Order: sequence, then C-alpha cells, then structure tokens
Amino acid sequence: MPNKAVLTLRDVEKRYDNGTEAVRGVSFDVREGEIFGILGPNGAGKTTTLEMIETLNSITAGSITLFGVDVAEQPQEIKKLIGVQPQAPGFQDRTKLREVLEMFAAAYGTLADPVRSLEEVGLADKVNSYVEELSGGQRQRFSIAVALVHDPRILFMDEPTTGLDPQARRNLWELVETVRKRGVTVIMTTHYMDEAHVLCDRIAIMDEGKIIALDTPKNLIQQLLGRGFKKEQHVEQANLEDVFIDLTGKELRE
Repeated sequence: MPNKAVLTLRDVEKRYDNGTEAVRGVSFDVREGEIFGILGPNGAGKTTTLEMIETLNSITAGSITLFGVDVAEQPQEIKKLIGVQPQAPGFQDRTKLREVLEMFAAAYGTLADPVRSLEEVGLADKVNSYVEELSGGQRQRFSIAVALVHDPRILFMDEPTTGLDPQARRNLWELVETVRKRGVTVIMTTHYMDEAHVLCDRIAIMDEGKIIALDTPKNLIQQLLGRGFKKEQHVEQANLEDVFIDLTGKELRE
C-alpha cells in the first residue's frame, strides 16, 4: 500500500503585479518518506513553487497543505515542520559551526546537539571550525545539518550539488539517502538528470509554470520509448565520472 500524501498542491498559481505568471495551475502530491524531484529549465517555476510551499512567497490562487496544515493560513506552523537547504547557503563569518547550529536551534525553540548534528553529515571534526574555512562540499553538508537541527519532517533542497566536484557530489547523494532513512521526506530541484534518476522516487517536470509530466524515472523513460523515441545505441559499462572516481578515489578531499 503506497505511503500517504504529506504534501498536497491543488491548482496553485503565482502571478506577479507586472502580469508575469510564474506558476499556472500546478497540482501534485508528495508521499511520506519519498524523495521527490522537480525538474525543468530555468524560469520553469520550480523555485517559485518551492517558495510558496516554504511560506517564502504568497500564493495567488489554489491551495497547499503540508501534513494537513494549510500553508497560507498557518505559515508559522509550517516553518516548524520543514527544513530548507538553499542552493547558495550563507552564514555569518567568524562564527563557529557549533555556534551556528546553536543559534538556529534557539530560533526554533529547541536545543542543539552540535556534535551529533555534525557527525550525521561527516563534519564532526569541524565543530569548532569557522564557516568560512569550509570547502564547497563541506558548506553544502553543513547547510543540511542546519536545516535538520530542529528535526523537521520534510527537507527542501534547491540544486544541492551545483558546483561540487565528483567526490563531493556522490557523497551528498549518500547523505540524501541517509536523511530519508531518518524518516524525513525530501523534495529537491536539480539540473542534473543522472542525479534525479539515481535519487528520486518520482519526478515532476515543469515548463512555463505547469507540470507537464509526473511519474517515476523508469516510467517516464518507458513512456518516451513508447512514443517511438530512438537514439543511436552506445552500451557503456562506465562513464568519464566513473573513471575520475576510480583514479582519484571516492573519499572526500577536504
């Protein structure tokens, strides 16, 4: 029996004062414990859709409910339920990782356990390091620790591996799976199709503010083939990224 829906969007629209329609009648459900991907070209409405769910942007029309809570009517309750890992996390310089976690936890009215939080993302040895001392991959993993500091039930990730090297990228994939095993539902955007294929249980493809397809990666590919799509066959057991990882090692360079 499929898991129950924890997020429901029905006919959601976002129009700006200049007449721009960023989101046009979007409807979908996200199930408990799933990794759900939202794909689309730049300007498709992906980030705007996430911002409305996260209460960061107002809803022009339609409805969004998260764990039965209406997003428009109870935004403060929604903020307790969600964690947000932005594409370009920004933290105050000259602040130790321990201090950042404690500040964010205090904002949610809870206490942080910095060592445990950092252990979960492979940064336990950085507990007294400053944010500006982190590499790009470390900063992304730390932003996930911050997003999870109040034990949210759902995590939003906006292009989490953009700009990361292959080792850091694959490490973050493993971390996303670990987050899911904690019982956290994950919703993510990405421009990397291989990333979506590996991680996502289901994918919604957006274009021009609308959902134009929604299914599992496997079913979406089968539907394309069923429409007669063909391309030149190249059966390869590995790709260049596999070569890179094999030669340089899987471990993170930090």
